[in-house]
Amino acid sequence: MDIRKLNLLAGAREARGIAVIIDVFRAFSTACYVMANGAQQIIPVGDIEIARQLKNTNPDYVLMGERGGQKPPDFDYGNSPADIKAVAFGGKIVIHTTSAGTQGLVNATGADEVITGSFVNAEAIVDYIRRRSPETVSLVSMGTGAREPNVEDTLCAHYLAARLKNRAVDTGQMLRRLRQSPAARNFFDPRIRWAPTEDFELCVAIARFDFVLKAGKTGQGQLSLKMLAGKNETGAGRA
Repeated sequence: MDIRKLNLLAGAREARGIAVIIDVFRAFSTACYVMANGAQQIIPVGDIEIARQLKNTNPDYVLMGERGGQKPPDFDYGNSPADIKAVAFGGKIVIHTTSAGTQGLVNATGADEVITGSFVNAEAIVDYIRRRSPETVSLVSMGTGAREPNVEDTLCAHYLAARLKNRAVDTGQMLRRLRQSPAARNFFDPRIRWAPTEDFELCVAIARFDFVLKAGKTGQGQLSLKMLAGKNETGAGRA
């Protein structure tokens, strides 16, 4: 298995085989909480205006996401797992647009398969890839705003690569590095209301969920994320 570590939009475009598009703080951590709370599917969108148009056309859809970390005023929810962890999505379709993660999904057009990457379902990702046994795995760290690499996505890529090679990971040291990362400071700054402190703990809860989120296409040709089993055949999450 050839494991490649790539970065940002260029990396997403270069991704081949199974592409794991990584966004730890917070897009693909939040997405796992959304699906664990009963959403039918997530439609990831790169362009915020397209996301708004989808919501206008389909008022029953849930519109969530961020720009600059903050919830746009006309959105139903932002990009915070703390804000939606107790929301029952009950079969809803969720439109999700973010500055980094969803940008990677829509640009990973050269991969055979595309799944999301985060710590909260990291072990399910590893198990899924092992079962698929691809020739190539592309671990794409989307970084901050898809503009520059960041600590959290890079560490997640390292974690996944190590686990795929059956190597041990010092999770204690890794969590300490995550807590000290520049992005994590937002969660511990009371002046930054769009980044609740609880988001940090929710995003670094390693292997909280036992499913993967795989990208496919809807009948209307839109990109869609759906839940697939990781460690077991049910695909259920441990909320």
